[in-house]
Amino acid sequence: MIRAGIIGGAGYTGGELIRILINHPEVELAFVHSRSQAGLPVSELHPDLIGECQLKFTDVAQFDVEVLFLCMGHGESGKFLAENNLPDKMLVIDLSHDFRWAPGFTYGLPELQRETIAHSRRIANPGCFATAIQLGLLPLAKAQALQDEVHVHAITGSTGAGQSLTATSHYSWRHNNLSVYKPFQHQHLAEIGQSLLHLQPGFAHALNFIPLRGSFTRGIFASLYTYTEMSEPELIQLYQDYYQDHPFVFISPNNPDLKQVVNTNKAILYLEKHGDKVLIISLIDNLLKGASGQAVQNMNLALGLKETAGLGLKAMAF
Repeated sequence: MIRAGIIGGAGYTGGELIRILINHPEVELAFVHSRSQAGLPVSELHPDLIGECQLKFTDVAQFDVEVLFLCMGHGESGKFLAENNLPDKMLVIDLSHDFRWAPGFTYGLPELQRETIAHSRRIANPGCFATAIQLGLLPLAKAQALQDEVHVHAITGSTGAGQSLTATSHYSWRHNNLSVYKPFQHQHLAEIGQSLLHLQPGFAHALNFIPLRGSFTRGIFASLYTYTEMSEPELIQLYQDYYQDHPFVFISPNNPDLKQVVNTNKAILYLEKHGDKVLIISLIDNLLKGASGQAVQNMNLALGLKETAGLGLKAMAF
């Protein structure tokens, strides 16, 4: 069995990782680290795990594991690695934005870099918005077919803001409400741009991204449109060919809805041609395909396991 540890297991992404790893056929979850919850049974903070997880949170990091997941806040992973000399052979998967497209780390979007991930020991998990948007654009970039600026509207659930309460994550504010935040300047734009340039080096058009906060708990619904000369059948074939060997991405023949992906590691894409523009809808669960599920997918690839191992289970239904 592969021994795994989690640094920062008290939050949403840490909780989802615990749920996946304790049911993974090839993994033993050795410890769950949390400075704020040390000594508390994991099942008290994540009560759906009662009877399934006997571990207690610890404030002592253990390095006798084969894979270490970093689920700390942004900026904390960099500090942790600077303070701890981890073995080179240990697989480290960081879920923060600290090392995305950074030297020494592989950008962990399997649909973009599966072969590189398979030979990596330091992996930076993509952002949730970045995952949904990139999955909608990668086939066009691979075909050198991004010919104009791209317009994106994407709405995320409240779990995308993390577990700590803020003025915009309280139920009384979020419920029956909708708001735009960080228009044209969201932090995920940088990694999306790097990925598009990785596939289409000459891409120099604007990526116009309007993020929205939604009145629901989990999931991302992204709608994208851009100019294209390709017909709808050509576009659908392009996307089917690109994703035919990627087990979690599905090209839907019907206009999808968010509940089709919530609590799964699936991504669903849908395409429509309108005049000289293509509309692309991209749906993921922000905590799974946008975070913890994708992290386990990366672990599976890096350790030579079946890519889908442990990822057929439902997550916590909130």
